[in-house]
Amino acid sequence: MKIGILQTGHVPDDLAQNHGHYEQMFSTLLGGYGFEFANYAVVDNEFPATVDECDGWLITGSRHGAYEDHDWIPPLEDLIRNNYAADVPLVGVCFGHQIMAQALGGKVEKFGGLWGVGNLTYTTTDGSQLTLLAMHQDQVTQRPPEATVTVTSEFCENAGLAYKGNAMSIQPHPEFTPAFMRELINMRKGTVIPDDQAGPALEKLDVANDSAAYAKKIAEFFKASRAA
Repeated sequence: MKIGILQTGHVPDDLAQNHGHYEQMFSTLLGGYGFEFANYAVVDNEFPATVDECDGWLITGSRHGAYEDHDWIPPLEDLIRNNYAADVPLVGVCFGHQIMAQALGGKVEKFGGLWGVGNLTYTTTDGSQLTLLAMHQDQVTQRPPEATVTVTSEFCENAGLAYKGNAMSIQPHPEFTPAFMRELINMRKGTVIPDDQAGPALEKLDVANDSAAYAKKIAEFFKASRAA
């Protein structure tokens, strides 16, 4: 099964040397499930010609806001809507989660001066707990009409969404490692992220998280879609 990674941002060069780029993070996260990967740098206006070039699609995170004025965002939203209409499986992570919601009728906004950063715990619809690494200030504040909440927290109500169509998304980052997150927080603390939020987040990075379990969920979603 071929998964197309829609790359919506670039990992800072200093971090990419040690941790790879987004497409490498996701191919590592989903390694062992028998997928083949193709990368499309949509942030640089590299788009697939049709939605059926791959068997499924995954939209990455980004430092950009879904509501910002970039020339690649409208065609990405068109691709999302075309993909959704064609019933090709689609997964969004962080910015991917937000741009999917925006393209399909929801709303994304910057959340007050607060950040969701580090190992955060969420509640799933079955009442279980899910701990994943997060790095965001923007969030989905209004769900699309065809979306239901699958993951939530006090900070981020719409942290995970499932769609009536063949799509799902998550706000936190199952593809991030604690080592990458540590370097990213240290790079941004005191400038982008306030010290009083960065410090506690750094202290909790060694807490075990559920990235592997969520990777399995994504893999099962793609495989079930193909089987159907």
